Amino acid sequence: MKGAKESMKHIAIGQAGGPTAVINATLAAFVRALYKDHSLTFIRNGFEGLAKEKFLQASDNVIDNILAHEKVPGASLGAGRYTLSEEQISQSVQVLQDLQIDTLVFIGGNGTMEAMDKIKDEAIRQHYQLQLLGLPKTVDNDLAGTDHSPGFGSAARYVAQVTRDMGRDLLAMNNFEQVRIIETMGRNAGWLARASGFLKEYENDGPHFIALPEKPLRPEILFHHIKKATRDYGVALIVVSEGVCLDKGSQIERERVNGHSVLGGISKEIENKVNEHMNVMVRAELLGMNQRSCSASVSATDYTEAIQVGSVGARWLREGATDVMVSLQRSENTAYESVFTPVSLKTIVQSGERKLPAKFLNDQAAYNEWLSPLIGYDLSSYPPPLQRR
Repeated sequence: MKGAKESMKHIAIGQAGGPTAVINATLAAFVRALYKDHSLTFIRNGFEGLAKEKFLQASDNVIDNILAHEKVPGASLGAGRYTLSEEQISQSVQVLQDLQIDTLVFIGGNGTMEAMDKIKDEAIRQHYQLQLLGLPKTVDNDLAGTDHSPGFGSAARYVAQVTRDMGRDLLAMNNFEQVRIIETMGRNAGWLARASGFLKEYENDGPHFIALPEKPLRPEILFHHIKKATRDYGVALIVVSEGVCLDKGSQIERERVNGHSVLGGISKEIENKVNEHMNVMVRAELLGMNQRSCSASVSATDYTEAIQVGSVGARWLREGATDVMVSLQRSENTAYESVFTPVSLKTIVQSGERKLPAKFLNDQAAYNEWLSPLIGYDLSSYPPPLQRR
């Protein structure tokens, strides 16, 4: 990352992919650090906005609105999933040249960084000097090149809290409903589903089994855990990631939108399997979009780091950094601290999705230790459930 004498830049910035509860904090911090000294153009609706020239100039009212969204979930500029064709990439670089935009910044995940890398290559082909910077976000925590990303900590906190609360609800209804299947986000990585076990303190509390996309789910294993939990505690709370494949099958695709596969429904399929093979009342529950949009579950660490990513990105941009993403790595100090380091867009693309590592697949305690600072230490314990069996 080479430093360069700062000059007036014309910066275009957008948000892409699924939003998070803190993505607007990153945008606000970035804008706050730059809007007085540089020209800003905002891109509406992610890469679709870039392809279709949906630009918004940085008036005082627009800046005020973006800064006011700092603690609001969603994506204030609009985000969404959209895959750029080769022709659109070429046209987009030409449009950036025509508008004399010399810096392109996107807040996003794996797909965003891949698109940015392709834009970089096209800019080189067109002999246009374009500075590119990626700012990370994801709730799945599957973004390569970083220990974690803003958005994940709050989503994990939500999943942990909801799982514990739904477990107590299930215990209360055990004479009517015995099995509940909770489906979380997590296409190919089980980081979010594994977080469901973070607040489990007592054996009869759920979850009693967590199914992760890194491992195919065999029905006999699922039935074994349900039988054991219902025998010992009267209920079984099962958590399953949306990307889990049941019995060597494929992931369940609910629909396709703009060429993107939308997963969802594995919990319902498991409900049907349980109904076929077991004499219990079972219910499937899809946690849904609250996982990435619940302002009440925002973690203090997650919010703080989202702000820092925006501020660090702005500083690096001033210094001339290009073709990199801001990554978060853990300090080697005893106390938790994130260190911000540049990782090349090409490295992220070549690394692929970041799966849950082997050390966390079967070790909830090790995972909890890693996750604790991201969720926060302010969640109180519950008393043990009354033993009723």
